[in-house]
Amino acid sequence: MLELVDVVREYRIGGAPVRALDGVSLRIDTGGFVAVVGPSGAGKSTLLHLLGALDVPDSGSIRFRGTEIGDSSEERRAEFRRHEVGFVFQFFNLLPTLTAWENVAIPKLLDGIPLRRARIRALELLDLVGLGDRAAHRPAELSGGQMQRVAVARALMMDPPLILADEPTGNLDTVTGAAVLALLAEIARTGERAVVMVTHDAEAAAATDRVIRMRDGRIDADPAGEGAVR
Repeated sequence: MLELVDVVREYRIGGAPVRALDGVSLRIDTGGFVAVVGPSGAGKSTLLHLLGALDVPDSGSIRFRGTEIGDSSEERRAEFRRHEVGFVFQFFNLLPTLTAWENVAIPKLLDGIPLRRARIRALELLDLVGLGDRAAHRPAELSGGQMQRVAVARALMMDPPLILADEPTGNLDTVTGAAVLALLAEIARTGERAVVMVTHDAEAAAATDRVIRMRDGRIDADPAGEGAVR
């Protein structure tokens, strides 16, 4: 699904260049649940941002299903983010004045789908994540785990092939976090999807099919072998 070849991303901090990604090559296929781990500053978040077309590389290639997205226009990248990627964040990013189903429906509404049709799909997804009985509740009436499940349902609203999760269990207790991880694993293993998760949690990483370890902007270890830096 995704292929990165010799990807470099640099930032300037205090006038000095800092290479957040240093020649990363990597392949991610459908049907897998992948964790990206490493110490702070390893390049995990930068990698996730590039996979989701939230940022662009300074050099190298990023291809999604054979099509280059690394150097595409902002309009093309926005289209890619809207239809091909679902994002799950640590802090949920739910709108407090909207109900659970309204939060889930937002991507479809922004895409011009009528409210009635969007509501039907949102309710189906809330059932899928075990929150069908909480559809009319607002975020303040939900637990942290329930809010994260709403966020997962929202990420699925456009039926994207790629789900990117940034510390999805970071604000959850152990039991609730395990339930969210099980949900993400199920999503990855059913249908033509891939789930890529950035995490600091070793137990969360252990729940995935593949753990990519990063250090100093490079891939330090990858059991699939695709991302090893020679």
